[in-house]
Amino acid sequence: MSNIWASSAYRIAFTYSAGFAIMIAGLGTMVYFAADANFRGQQDASISAESDELVHEFRSGGMPELRANIDRRERDSVADGFGYAVFGLNGRRVAGHLDTPRPDVGWQTLVFKDPEEGRDEARAQVTSLSPDRTLVVALDSEAVEQLDGTILALFAGALLLMLVFGTGGAFLLGGFLRTRLEQITGTAEAILAGDLQRRVPSRPGDNEFDRVGRSLNAMLDRIADLMENLRQVSTDVAHDLRTPLSRMRSEIDEALEGPMDPILQHLALRKALTQSDELLSLFSAILRISEIEGGAAARSFEPIDLAALAEDLCTSFLPVVEDGYRNLSWATNPNIWVLGDRELLSQAIVNLLENAQVHTPPGTRIHVEVVACGDRAGISVQDDGPGVPPEDFARITRRFVRLDESRSTDGHGLGLNLVSAIAGIHRGTLSIDSAEPGLRIVIDLPLASALSDGA
Repeated sequence: MSNIWASSAYRIAFTYSAGFAIMIAGLGTMVYFAADANFRGQQDASISAESDELVHEFRSGGMPELRANIDRRERDSVADGFGYAVFGLNGRRVAGHLDTPRPDVGWQTLVFKDPEEGRDEARAQVTSLSPDRTLVVALDSEAVEQLDGTILALFAGALLLMLVFGTGGAFLLGGFLRTRLEQITGTAEAILAGDLQRRVPSRPGDNEFDRVGRSLNAMLDRIADLMENLRQVSTDVAHDLRTPLSRMRSEIDEALEGPMDPILQHLALRKALTQSDELLSLFSAILRISEIEGGAAARSFEPIDLAALAEDLCTSFLPVVEDGYRNLSWATNPNIWVLGDRELLSQAIVNLLENAQVHTPPGTRIHVEVVACGDRAGISVQDDGPGVPPEDFARITRRFVRLDESRSTDGHGLGLNLVSAIAGIHRGTLSIDSAEPGLRIVIDLPLASALSDGA
């Protein structure tokens, strides 16, 4: 039991149940007193009406008329539950059969002797008819007491049922809450213990726990992806740095151990400088991606004509492509405006053009297209080269991922990852499809007008 009270889930459930019980008790108390006051008010009104009628008969017919009416009421039971008495100056009852001592004038709760039940209580109005006559009209309180008892019994039964079902419901609710929360806690503890594949059990429902479970699982999947990416990045960085660093060390060692020829030493230093530039370029690309993913560049976004930007870049890039014995063409729709950073978008387009040129054979046709559809703009770079297997589409946008056949080419496998990061900071996406033959890479961005409307 102490374990139950230590559980917040059970405490919440029992507090909720106790709150309902208190509300039922409070409602019952209010209803009881309100009904009792109403019944007693009706009782007083009946007594007052009966007393007024008898006083009127006394005023009109005197004591004989009053005595006759009292006898008739008692004999015929016209006023069921009523009792009557007329007292003289000396306190002796001169009419009626209400067995009680002479009370004071006014409203009274008096005790009388019931022929069947013995001593009982009644509500009474005592009226002075004359200096030597006092009229007492009383109504037995048993009916009101029975109604009060019935109300108390009903609400006591309701309170008891509320406590029984409330306690049972509290155990069920507390157990449910505790079970669902322990599933989340168990998952967190398992992950802390090293079981990174553990996930929160979730069902296809749409309640809060199911949504929390799915959100936590999505977060854990994302963390797992990041950790896997970090592991892959560490491995790939080590792999890609080993060769240039080894080559640089070998060239420096050769220059130091070789003949003291200034020309040879100069050549060795020049080669080492080239290798260091490649390493600096690698780290600059990594820092650039981190900066973009951090979102700092989004603060300087401005409207950009994407079609005009693509045309300028294609025109500038055309001689380089033709020198590589490849063909470059482009087609754009005018006035396609997006909100973004010109330098970053230029970098993304250039990376796609370089990617198409580096990883395709001579004679490949490269086509760039900028179109708008609805509230989205798309810029695609398509080639008819050897393409990429569909199972590798998702891989080639990760950092340092280069397919085996591209390991011999220049680069560090960061080009498409940088493009993906640029698309993401512009609220867009990067998609890769097979062009059959070749590859088609599309950057999908929201139009500037769509962002303005959404704002």
